[in-house]
Amino acid sequence: MDLDTPLRPPPAPGPDSPATAAPEARRGQPAPDAQRTEAPRRRSILGRVLAWLVVLSLIGGGVWWFAFRPAPEMAARGGPPGGFRPGMPTASPVVTATVEKGDMPIRLNGLGTVSSLATVTVRPQVGGQLTQVAFTEGQAVQKGDFLAEVDPRPFQLAVEQAEAQLLRDQALLKNARLDLERYRLLVKQDSIAKQQRDTQESLVQQYEGTVKADQVAVENAKLNLSYTRITAPVSGRAGLRLVDPGNYVTAGEAGGIVVITQVQPISVLFTLPEDNIPAIMSRLRGGAHLPVTAYDRTRDRVLATGTLTTVDNQIDVTTGTVKLRAQFDNADQSLFPNQFVNVQLLVDTLAGVPMVPVAAVQRGAPGTYVYVVNGADSTASVRPVTLGASDGAKTVITQGVQPGETVVIQGADRLREGAKVAATDGSVQPAAPSAAPSAAPAGEGPRPQRRPQRNAS
Repeated sequence: MDLDTPLRPPPAPGPDSPATAAPEARRGQPAPDAQRTEAPRRRSILGRVLAWLVVLSLIGGGVWWFAFRPAPEMAARGGPPGGFRPGMPTASPVVTATVEKGDMPIRLNGLGTVSSLATVTVRPQVGGQLTQVAFTEGQAVQKGDFLAEVDPRPFQLAVEQAEAQLLRDQALLKNARLDLERYRLLVKQDSIAKQQRDTQESLVQQYEGTVKADQVAVENAKLNLSYTRITAPVSGRAGLRLVDPGNYVTAGEAGGIVVITQVQPISVLFTLPEDNIPAIMSRLRGGAHLPVTAYDRTRDRVLATGTLTTVDNQIDVTTGTVKLRAQFDNADQSLFPNQFVNVQLLVDTLAGVPMVPVAAVQRGAPGTYVYVVNGADSTASVRPVTLGASDGAKTVITQGVQPGETVVIQGADRLREGAKVAATDGSVQPAAPSAAPSAAPAGEGPRPQRRPQRNAS
């Protein structure tokens, strides 16, 4: 073959040529049209993956910024020396209080009802027409004051009749005694039989009994006459009038004429759990006078102060409580019978004990504990404590802390053992907020403007 002879291209295959059918007959290779549609699909998948990677990187950056951004206080001061660095420990702002040494009163709270020491329904003791009512509804009456009157004329006549019968029988007794003296003289002279003298002695004794019965009848008639004048049996406050003058009343009238309730002094019945009884009885046996304070329904106002007088002799098994009675002078009549009150009983006072605010006590795995601030390095340490009595605002610490130490009362949820703290004394009142809340604090600089949110679509 001559090297100088140019090579000719092979002839184009025809429709029946084996070269034409070869590509279609190959297995495992896509046709030219399939190759043209596969390339755009791969580019679309790659674009979606890149878009998701960008979104995830933005979310991760936002989380990192919020997790490691400087505290507002540090930003206001211009940040730490050298600028804020991620992972740098910052001091947690907390509010602290000092462990105080003082007196803690032990008070018990209960629910009570005002109860009058005496409530009397005044009823007539004799029957007759009610001629007069001398009291005013709601009037304060004293024992023995005149209240009402029943027609006394029939009872006055009964007194006079009994007195007349007494005079008659007294005359008969006097005559019988004179005859007895004569019979005794005649017996000595042996002029009459002794049987006649003995009969006369029996007659005298009979008249003496009759006279005594007449005297009782007179006293009974006078007593019924005195019952026509109705007086107050106790001192207290008169209620509503139940019977008007002119009505006929009978002895033991069911409704009575008026109800008198003693309000000075007055008592309060209240209940306490049975677990508190030993401490109360111990104080009462020692001769202590336990003060009791009565509050209104909302516990906002003190109604009266009194003294515990007695404890019931048994515990109510259905509720596990015991009843107690306290007495109040009620000089201003602030307590009203059947009034609902809140009662507070002062059982004892613990003197010179360490106390902390209730907010300082935390509860968790160690039990009850507090965060104590170390003054040397401004770090917080966990200190397990044993709690004592509490009045709702402060709690006695029997073990764990000493007076003068500093404990955290706000911000403890962000602390851990050895955490740095920026303490603020809780006894110092914070400064009043600025009148222009939109102004940025000094040293903070202008606040960034919020970007408008784009529509996701």
